[in-house]
Amino acid sequence: MGDKRVARGRRPELVDDAPGGAASAPPSSFVEVRDLRIHFPTDDGIVKSVDGLSFALERGRTLGIVGESGSGKSVTSLGILGLHNRRNARVSGEIWVGGTDIVGADPETVRKLRGRTMSMIFQDPLSSMHPFYTVGKQIVEAYRVHNDVSKQVARKHAIDMLGRVGIPNPAKRVDDYPHQFSGGMRQRAMIAMALSCDPELLIADEPTTALDVTVQAQILDLLRDLQQEFNSAIIMITHDLGVVAELSDDILVMYGGRAVEYASVDDAFHRPLHPYTWGLLGSMPRLDRERTARLNPIKGSPPSLINVPQGCAFNPRCAFRDLNDGRSETERPELVELEPGHQAACHLPLDKRRELWESEIRPKL
Repeated sequence: MGDKRVARGRRPELVDDAPGGAASAPPSSFVEVRDLRIHFPTDDGIVKSVDGLSFALERGRTLGIVGESGSGKSVTSLGILGLHNRRNARVSGEIWVGGTDIVGADPETVRKLRGRTMSMIFQDPLSSMHPFYTVGKQIVEAYRVHNDVSKQVARKHAIDMLGRVGIPNPAKRVDDYPHQFSGGMRQRAMIAMALSCDPELLIADEPTTALDVTVQAQILDLLRDLQQEFNSAIIMITHDLGVVAELSDDILVMYGGRAVEYASVDDAFHRPLHPYTWGLLGSMPRLDRERTARLNPIKGSPPSLINVPQGCAFNPRCAFRDLNDGRSETERPELVELEPGHQAACHLPLDKRRELWESEIRPKL
């Protein structure tokens, strides 16, 4: 993993999410998210799905965003694409993609960016693709929106894209409907549609969910090969740490709508600095060693995003909250850099975290 990161260039640092001058500075990375907040007013209260998220990503690199269901991963991805209805969602902060602030841009500008500059692979291609139109027609439509070409040229391009993502006999399958494809083939067709305009940013939301392990490996290999070909930036949203380890350069761990840890893949797996990340690693099956005990799931449930606990959102489930003299229950920890390129939001002293990881956590994984 270390060789891969060196080959792709320097790892971008998290941008400063503090208000003031940092928020108005021009972006230095291809993708920069600054203090993003996406809230949804409801009759029961305000759902704080994303509450102060910041990260940066360069082209040619992959960022894995992980966390349990309800942590804000998919809401973040839809926010980057500008797909939230402003009448139902309160979006603030900044989302810079290729020098354009998505939050401040008008809907027509964002629409022109979708497909050409940024694109998305949705979790369920069967529900994301229109059942009444052939796969080829949908790729043709997506391509012609951003390219002034004839239907014949667009159809040839659709056949070429289906072939490039590994669909056999693409000249024939281009006229098939989504229900005529298997799950793996539908996911490949969705990738072909997402990449039809050579986007610079590709967001993959659980792209291997509900696929068997062989097809999962094929899809991940395909994404890796296409990234090398197009030099795209990829945001991989998943709850599967195995997928992150396979494809990502860096990991952003989310909990309760906020980032709790940000690190390189190697650091996140071998030297994690947040108890929630420890819990995720402890609940992951390991095939590289003999396991004689059951997995260790994280006790409790994720917090309600309407009623996020005061202080550290993870404190009701954290086994080490009593080591902070009550700060976990009253004071929210900020995401700070504790080691070069490694950030975490936790009240535990760094030395204590290292000690716990080496003496208690790591031996049990």
